[in-house]
Amino acid sequence: MPNNLPICVTCGVQYGAPRGNCPICEDERQYVNWAGQQWTTLADLRASGRRGRIEPEGEDAVGIGAEPPTAIGQRALLVRTPAGNVLWDMVTYLDDAMVAHIRELGGVAAIAISHPHYYGTMVEWSRAFDAPIYLHAADRQWVARPDDAVTLWEGDTREILDGVTLINAGVHFDGGQVLHARDAAGGRGALFSGDILQVVPDRRYVSFMYSYPNLIPERPRTVRRALTLLDPFPYERVYGAWWGRVVGADGARAVRRSAARYLEYALDA
Repeated sequence: MPNNLPICVTCGVQYGAPRGNCPICEDERQYVNWAGQQWTTLADLRASGRRGRIEPEGEDAVGIGAEPPTAIGQRALLVRTPAGNVLWDMVTYLDDAMVAHIRELGGVAAIAISHPHYYGTMVEWSRAFDAPIYLHAADRQWVARPDDAVTLWEGDTREILDGVTLINAGVHFDGGQVLHARDAAGGRGALFSGDILQVVPDRRYVSFMYSYPNLIPERPRTVRRALTLLDPFPYERVYGAWWGRVVGADGARAVRRSAARYLEYALDA
């Protein structure tokens, strides 16, 4: 697999050609490395001694990451459904051993990514598994390595496999999307939220931010819209962006409770 394309060290996103800057990190939701813009490649990451980390994260999901972590350290999830496996979100690191392990788990039928900070090496992953990538069209400008495998969908929802639906919550980025798996959690459903709805450390709540590193809160109207779009979808669990960040039960109520708390503080005069 190609291994010499430039990857931003800070956000972990791979570009299709060398460049001097990373627009994703220059945006107010992210930041440029304090030492200045820095680049790496998959070849460099492999030479550094990294390895894949693939471990169960729940009844219906397998976590996928790297040790040591890359970029901001998020992990992806292999969401296992009767219609096929979906790779939800993305990590930068990929090697042949990871590809072989994931194939043993049934491979990848589709890839969907919550927002541009997690676009990583999505084209490399797509080619490794011959899987389409689903991103929301509102985030078109942030696609760092355009490719025919990328489908930019429009509207509020898009079913990508039977019982697997993307929802354009619009939090964090205009195209910020979450994934609902109808048959997960014994048929009670699960929501895979990345940090569009960020599962916080006590794991009873989520939160909503326009920028996490720069601590810019999300607009109340955006949070309300997200709640309206999520309301028709039942889900017992909420899977966040980091290892162990999972709301284990009563997830839909936890999200509503979290939004009520958030809006109370955001609108308090």
